Amino acid sequence: MIYLHYGLLIALAIGLLIAAFTDIRSRKIYNWLNGAIALGAPLFWFASGMAVWPDMAIQLGFAVLVSVAMMALYAMGLLGGGDIKLLAALSLWIAPLSYMTLLIIMAIVGGLMAIAFVVRRVVFKPETPGQLPYGVAIAAGALWVITIDNYDTLSRAASLG
Repeated sequence: MIYLHYGLLIALAIGLLIAAFTDIRSRKIYNWLNGAIALGAPLFWFASGMAVWPDMAIQLGFAVLVSVAMMALYAMGLLGGGDIKLLAALSLWIAPLSYMTLLIIMAIVGGLMAIAFVVRRVVFKPETPGQLPYGVAIAAGALWVITIDNYDTLSRAASLG
């Protein structure tokens, strides 16, 4: 089961890198990718040994709350559709407290990207497209969280040889 657990985390990491790359390239995070991430979560729950009650129920309830919050951000024009779907899909994978860490890292990376974007646009290339590829910041936050949350297990496995 541990191999499935880490295999799914590797698949998630690859999906996050694809999301970041496609967002940079075309300012889109595709529905098929968000759907695959969301559909992989129940497998991850079982591979992680989560109990149906209350663990999986809490994760599902949390994902519903995140989805509602993301729809509000979309309605206000603060995030794009692909971004909110990716954040909603990730809420199925990441525990609520760790999700807060994801949001903090995402905000820091997004802020640094915004500063770099403004400098690039003002100083170097005024014709730079007007949208920030926020999927990069989302992917950075999620990769940070899944690495930190699994660090102890990963380091124990590495020391066993």
